[in-house]
Amino acid sequence: MAEWRLFVKILLVGINAKYIHSNLAIRSLRNYASPYKESISLAEYTINQYTNDILTDIYKQKPDFIGFSCYIWNFEMIKKLGREMKKVLPHTSLWLGGPEVSYDPLEVMEEQPWIDGIMCGEGEETFLELMYHYIGGRGVLQDIRGICYRREDGSKKLTFPRKEMDMDAIPFPYEELASLENKIIYYESGRGCPYSCSYCLSSENKKVRFRDLSRVKEELSFFLQHKVPQVKFVDRTFNCNHHHAMEIWRFLKENDNGETNFHFEIAGELLKEEELALLNTLREGLVQLEIGVQSANEVTLDAIRRKMSLDRIREVVDRIQKGKNIHIHLDLIAGLPYEDYSSFKASFNEVYSMKPDQLQLGFLKVLKGSYLYQEKEKWGIVYQEEPPYEVLYTDWISFDEILLLKQVESMTEIYYNSGQFEYTLTYLMHFFETPFDFFMELGNFYEQKGLFSLNSSRMGRYEALLEFFEANRREKAGEESEKDVETLKQLMVHDLYCREKLKSRPAFADPCEQYKKLYQDFYRDRDKLEKYFEGQISDAQEIKGSLHIEHYPVDLYRSAEHGITVSEEQFILYDYKHRNPLNKQARQIQLDWKGCDC
Repeated sequence: MAEWRLFVKILLVGINAKYIHSNLAIRSLRNYASPYKESISLAEYTINQYTNDILTDIYKQKPDFIGFSCYIWNFEMIKKLGREMKKVLPHTSLWLGGPEVSYDPLEVMEEQPWIDGIMCGEGEETFLELMYHYIGGRGVLQDIRGICYRREDGSKKLTFPRKEMDMDAIPFPYEELASLENKIIYYESGRGCPYSCSYCLSSENKKVRFRDLSRVKEELSFFLQHKVPQVKFVDRTFNCNHHHAMEIWRFLKENDNGETNFHFEIAGELLKEEELALLNTLREGLVQLEIGVQSANEVTLDAIRRKMSLDRIREVVDRIQKGKNIHIHLDLIAGLPYEDYSSFKASFNEVYSMKPDQLQLGFLKVLKGSYLYQEKEKWGIVYQEEPPYEVLYTDWISFDEILLLKQVESMTEIYYNSGQFEYTLTYLMHFFETPFDFFMELGNFYEQKGLFSLNSSRMGRYEALLEFFEANRREKAGEESEKDVETLKQLMVHDLYCREKLKSRPAFADPCEQYKKLYQDFYRDRDKLEKYFEGQISDAQEIKGSLHIEHYPVDLYRSAEHGITVSEEQFILYDYKHRNPLNKQARQIQLDWKGCDC
């Protein structure tokens, strides 16, 4: 038994998709294993780092036990890392846990001989018992529920599954936030999901367990007191319990610190009138909501066991948007049963018409353990064998069409989800049959020009869009296109200045020399400044640094809205000190200088 006490240095490893992300799982495991907490260290990396750099960093720590948190985005890296880790630390026990390895642990261990064991399902109690065994020398592995381990003779043993945990037995995973500065904090107030969506692992267990609300409020207070930038709830369907959701949203409203943002994944169709009324009263930017639409095809929704009314979703989104205070993120999934290219185009246009702040175009992941995985042959779904197990084609959509949708996804991310082209896109949509057609044609342009392989700057993306529209208008409108293109240039300049006080002027912007004296006189005149800032001016010269004035020969807002050139000049004052909390745009003030003698 003395040999087990040699395991005195435990390392839990999280490899995140992005630097801004953090790993909730490893923190929850460490805090649950409180008797051995001093022996447990955490290490976080990203998939964008070199595997060799991660290997070197872990090796230098010389851990006796390493636990990797496994997901579809990091498992390929973990497999490479684990193989090499076993070579340089042959006596270190390497264990895995997480959704990517819980469904078929025997198969994973057969394919990866470097693995010593796998924690299946919820890991807190399992990890604590492993620590009792490895550090405390207590018990034997075969008596620990919820694990798969390799015996000394090389054979593998899968133990009985563990019962679901009491959510209130799990300690708060955060004690200090210094190591998480400027990162997204992940938090769970409940586990499980009442839905049966066939593509999701959560559908296998429809029982939902909640954390006691008094504890949730106490823990949220910790985030509010520390003014963390964003807390992202990982609850699968946050509003599946009306009382639970209302209590938390009321608490956040009453204790709002004016800075922290809280992200929730919700079922839009479940929102009740009382919830909608409360959401409309929240501070701008306090909450953002993610709603999974997935498809507008009713046959598809029925096939994936997703019960939802698109009309209700549209009604809910419209109600939330009327409050002008909440960022809304809508999701679509390409590659679902009965969704062909034409059907997905219709789904895209339906969701785009709701004008979400972000439109996430994702591709079906065939996850082991999901109902869709079991039915994949029925639907003719062919997918990648390695993570992220993404769809290649189905009985309804070809790989060529999937590749076209990939281009649409890329253009949607760059030009819509970035929020950098709001007025430009509003204008451009008038020149294409549907939004999908615009993004599809723009994607084809990028493909023809070889732009997908280039890491374009933001200005480069504007210039590419201008070139695309110029070619499009020459083809479709001939000489009539010149005015359209000139109006587009004005709107692009406007979008650029909405986001940033540029250090260098765009090449497609009109000259501004003739207005410089007018601008200088304005900044010197305290009375004129007071007119627009209503007593907010303490130092006119100081505020000048956060302002920019731009002249336009067209009415930007009406031109964008109607898709025509409205020839009525404007002077726009951009105030970068006061930004919109939702889209981060500078406040825009129209100066009443029309017809001025410049």
